[in-house]
Amino acid sequence: MSSIVLFGPPGAGKGTQAAAIMEKTGLPQVSTGDMLRLALSNRTELGLEAKGYMEAGKLVPDELILSLIQERLKEDDAAGGVLFDGFPRTIPQAESLSEITELSMVISIEVPDDNIIERIVGRRMDSETGDIYHIKFKPAPSEIENRLVQRKDDTEETVRSRLDAYHSQTATLADYYADMGILKKVDGDREIIEVTNSIFNLLV
Repeated sequence: MSSIVLFGPPGAGKGTQAAAIMEKTGLPQVSTGDMLRLALSNRTELGLEAKGYMEAGKLVPDELILSLIQERLKEDDAAGGVLFDGFPRTIPQAESLSEITELSMVISIEVPDDNIIERIVGRRMDSETGDIYHIKFKPAPSEIENRLVQRKDDTEETVRSRLDAYHSQTATLADYYADMGILKKVDGDREIIEVTNSIFNLLV
């Protein structure tokens, strides 16, 4: 099996579905965010270069991200392909990615914006344990309510901004992969297991 790309808006459940796909296919997950954090913590040459951009509040350039991906693809567990989570985000990134690995499928988890906002804005974190709750879908026990906090990036303004960025970047990507015949859309506005089963049906 060659590599798979998983994308969807923030809060669509990509992390949960990525874990299920990894278990089903044996493909290792490649998250550019995770790779950046690892490179930073290991103080690699690429990590230190990325740190300079991040500390200046700038986006890490595509060339640097792709260099990290190339290094990751050389590892033994990536010989049969990988699962890309959150990358590529733009057509130039997609074009560059196609030069270093073959994609068999692009899975897009689709969830309406209003539902994404409700999911994210309603999240609360236990300030002591880090456990995540939701004011509607997973209320916290009453005895810890005074410890709950809303993360600063979980406000409606921030979420709408992230969604706008996602749509402006990724809408064209969907068309790009649809033209290649490898885009598969999955309704993500359902129970988790239903979404997982739909994805598994694509992987058969």
